[in-house]
Amino acid sequence: MSKPKIIFIHLLLLGLGALSVYLNKDWFAKDAIQISYRVSPWLANRRPGARGGPLGEPVVFTLGGYYRLTSVNVVLAADIATNKYAHPIWSLVTESNSIPTTSFAYGDSIRGMHPAVKGARADPLEPGITYCLLLATKEQTAQHDFSLGPKN
Repeated sequence: MSKPKIIFIHLLLLGLGALSVYLNKDWFAKDAIQISYRVSPWLANRRPGARGGPLGEPVVFTLGGYYRLTSVNVVLAADIATNKYAHPIWSLVTESNSIPTTSFAYGDSIRGMHPAVKGARADPLEPGITYCLLLATKEQTAQHDFSLGPKN
């Protein structure tokens, strides 16, 4: 074989190898936190951590696995769209290790976490308004929009 053909074959193999790595780059990435929620009106009277008045219909968030959360914030979706530092209506943080969790309810306490402002409580949720849940772990962050449904 001639020298140009050998160089061409090596370049072709190198290009195919680079294309393969590019197409399969998500194999090396961490999985994103999958968040889902459900509004559970039948749990309204069974909420163990709901002190200080009604918070609206109970909203339960489920994560796609167990995560050690470092912060949990709920903000108005309209505020976060226009302001990077929107004021949270519910905010929990931890300074140490929180307990790995896979689900929690809005306004309830999460083991190992406490309100960002001492004595602060979650504000009631209103129907017809879209909110944004912001989660953070040591390695990654996630967000998910949710609402209670239309106003009656």
